[in-house]
Amino acid sequence: MSDLRIRGAVKRYGPVVAVGGVDLDVRAGSRTAIVGTSGSGKTTLLRLIAGFEAPDEGEIHFGEACLSQGSRFVPAYKREIGIVAQDGALFPHLDVAANIRFGLGRRADGDIHVQRLLAAVELSPTIATRRPDELSGGQQQRVALARALARQPKLMLLDEPFSALDSGLRQSVRDSLCHTLDSAGIASILVTHDQVEALSFADQVAVMRGGIFAQTGTPLDLYLRPGSVETALFLGKAILLTATAGPGYVDCVLGRIPASTRGKTGAVDIMLRPEQVLVHTRPTSPVGRDTRSIAASVTNVRFEGPDCTVGVAIADAAMELTLKLPSFGAPEVGRVLHLVVGGEAHVF
Repeated sequence: MSDLRIRGAVKRYGPVVAVGGVDLDVRAGSRTAIVGTSGSGKTTLLRLIAGFEAPDEGEIHFGEACLSQGSRFVPAYKREIGIVAQDGALFPHLDVAANIRFGLGRRADGDIHVQRLLAAVELSPTIATRRPDELSGGQQQRVALARALARQPKLMLLDEPFSALDSGLRQSVRDSLCHTLDSAGIASILVTHDQVEALSFADQVAVMRGGIFAQTGTPLDLYLRPGSVETALFLGKAILLTATAGPGYVDCVLGRIPASTRGKTGAVDIMLRPEQVLVHTRPTSPVGRDTRSIAASVTNVRFEGPDCTVGVAIADAAMELTLKLPSFGAPEVGRVLHLVVGGEAHVF
């Protein structure tokens, strides 16, 4: 079992700093997601870890081995690291079985392992004799995953590996891959633009912006306690309000809400996630609080499958909020709802 440790990694391309001094720890057997916009440095960092590029500064260690430090550089083929690129990069002249066997080397039981690996990525054994150009994009990506798993790496790097899959299959394959990686004790680093994918996949999430990590932590901590407004909005829908801070609470248009104010008083900026705003059809008083629910009228409803986006206007505050509610029993426009906040507000 090996831990990955990155300290001060820098990569420049001429005057452009793609990675600007990154520290990262990935525990053996854990799952990390690196999320950020295009051009933030995610894939460049992955290439430094894989050994396709050498850092200009900093060091990378994997277990007891030093992979990159000063003039020392271990090439990619000598690192016990697997990688799945966004396009899969299958060998076009080989069929599916031969592509996967390439990762198995000279194992005598290669055919048995091919069938097991196909099952692990939810592919039928009947496609083993097909060539890549006879597969859909999603099938190609899953074959690439199977080939990478065949090498039994200690660390798996995943660069947008589910991008070619439809949403339902994406979750299914992701869950299967997590089970396979966990069973084998393989640590993994996922690079993705999909915030929901990052939050559901990883034990640790790193938000990358401008070549550095804006924030690193558990998915729950980053989602509920983002370090900046930019990170809050990047990771999901957010309700941003001004409030007045007191000892252990804030007062705002939604009433008095518990909050870790960290000694702050007076005007502060706060964040709530839309799902924290609970909807009632009649006035109610939150348990243990001295404020009542806040009345608001529905201004618009947008159907989005299992959920719907609901706009509400708080008359006394001349303010509109956007909430996320189940589509079943969604309120009609004009209806008066009574809002209560659950959980804590996050104070920036």
